[in-house]
Amino acid sequence: MRQCVAMHMNHKLTPGTIFLLVVPPLLWSGNAIVGRLIHELVPPITLNFIRWAFAFVILLPMAFRIYRQGSTFWSNWRRYAVLGLLGVGMYNALQYMALQTSSPMNVTLVAASMPVWMLMVGRLFFHSSVTRWQLGGAVFSIAGVLVVLSRGDLQQLLGLRLVAGDLFMIVATITWSVYSWLLTRGNDGELRRHWADFLLAQVTFGVLWSAAFSATEWTLTKAVIHWSPMLIAAMLFVAIGPAVIAFRCWGAGVQRVGPNVAAFFNNLTPLFAAVMSSLILGEAPHVYHGLAFLLILGGIVLSARR
Repeated sequence: MRQCVAMHMNHKLTPGTIFLLVVPPLLWSGNAIVGRLIHELVPPITLNFIRWAFAFVILLPMAFRIYRQGSTFWSNWRRYAVLGLLGVGMYNALQYMALQTSSPMNVTLVAASMPVWMLMVGRLFFHSSVTRWQLGGAVFSIAGVLVVLSRGDLQQLLGLRLVAGDLFMIVATITWSVYSWLLTRGNDGELRRHWADFLLAQVTFGVLWSAAFSATEWTLTKAVIHWSPMLIAAMLFVAIGPAVIAFRCWGAGVQRVGPNVAAFFNNLTPLFAAVMSSLILGEAPHVYHGLAFLLILGGIVLSARR
């Protein structure tokens, strides 16, 4: 299995791989916008639980076979419990919590450090080498994100202040880095043959983690849900798009090129979010959007060089 993983990670950026790694940030940018729109209607950790409960129901008809006797799901349950904790139970819950106290601008800026954390986690814990091209790509990619966040104005960037939500996002980013590296490790056998099997194995435990965290939220806070058709539609969107589809594409992309290269695509998220916000608000894209896109694209190209 390790040889198989190594073969996948040696693949160059083909059009198919690029598509797999562009879809997640596109959907995650929509997740950020929707999460911000409904943050007053549902508690953040409960939102994460309901989102993944919906995703579980969607995946179950496609992959219920993983529960049969003799499946590698049972022999590798500890691995899926950890993946479910990091990728499902913690990452988006922390992101939704961050949006409660921090501005979207700050949250996106912290998330822009993803390539750096991915390189550090890989080097320290997974014995991955770091090339000068990857370091250069990190500089280009983060520069592109800074251009978006500052809207071409350095004074806006200098005026940023870290708050509690930013610390939540730092933890979330490190959590996602560890999760992405763990995707390339382990012997999942038959569950790797179908994407829904592998994702359901993670979501099974992720829903349990999320339920426990949500129960704690309702116990310690005055949580309340303001149900409405808009809220239900928003939950369905974040369950189908940013959860099921994005996780499926991200996992496949990471398997092909490795976490270090894949991390740079994550920095397309704030660019997509800025463009989508502009469209929703009726504002035309600006010149700095194009500059940011070129910088982020340059980071991706540099990081993929041999």
